[in-house]
Amino acid sequence: MVEERRDFEAQEEKRRKRMKLAGYIAAFVVFQTLVIVVFALVVMKVKTPKFRVETLRIQSLTAGNQNSPSFDMAFTAPIRIKNTNFGPYKYDATTIDFTYGGVQVGQGSIPKSKANMKSTKKVDVPVTLSSSALTSTSGLGNELSSGVLTLNSQGTLSGK
Repeated sequence: MVEERRDFEAQEEKRRKRMKLAGYIAAFVVFQTLVIVVFALVVMKVKTPKFRVETLRIQSLTAGNQNSPSFDMAFTAPIRIKNTNFGPYKYDATTIDFTYGGVQVGQGSIPKSKANMKSTKKVDVPVTLSSSALTSTSGLGNELSSGVLTLNSQGTLSGK
């Protein structure tokens, strides 16, 4: 009887140790899952690269006079695509719109490519602009005579 009781207590002790070990394993698995989820959501979050148009290299420029202000120009726009992700970012072909006074006067195309991790990719985009789409040229003559033409550019980069 005493021996049976000792056997029972020994088995009970083994069962408690196994349950304790299973609890530690379960806690470790839950902890690792939380670490992986936080890492995936915070660190590995894919961000769309930022791109900027640098200083233009004008190849040709034709400007009208003060009485009939107009312009036609061709230039190469050096685009810098900055990838801040911890992996490469493959982006699709996209266009950059150039506007004067809110009216589109030209467009450039960025070809489909890949920006490596934590780097800046340099792309030269040929662009042709024309003021023929402008309906009002009230401030254009003053800008052309001063030698400064204010253009805005906008584009959206998409990929994965």
